[in-house]
Amino acid sequence: MPSPDETPRALRWLLWLAGTVSLGLGILGVALPGLPTTPFVLLAAACYARASPRLHGWLRGHRFFGPMVRDWEEHRSLSRRTKRFAQITMLLMVSLSAWGLRERPVLLGVVLVAAAIGVWVVARIPTRGP
Repeated sequence: MPSPDETPRALRWLLWLAGTVSLGLGILGVALPGLPTTPFVLLAAACYARASPRLHGWLRGHRFFGPMVRDWEEHRSLSRRTKRFAQITMLLMVSLSAWGLRERPVLLGVVLVAAAIGVWVVARIPTRGP
């Protein structure tokens, strides 16, 4: 992977923008059902690694997001604990949303489809053994 100094300026700007949008979606994914946090945070880390060493270092050192980024960068997989936490929090938030949307079947369907996609995305990330 080229260092940020070797990456053209316009590409660094686009990577910074993509990383920032991805991180924003990852943060939203903490509270929104079906929107997975982990893949968006990992995408943000990959973008920041090429665009901004300072932001990449900040994300690696972050109290909440840092461990998943470091695990991914060191092992190219997530621990069972991280995957379980991601899927359980999605399940809890989807359950709350499903209960709240029980009388609005179209919105309920959208939430359930989004949740299924989110669980599928997280399940496809390789799991690191014990």
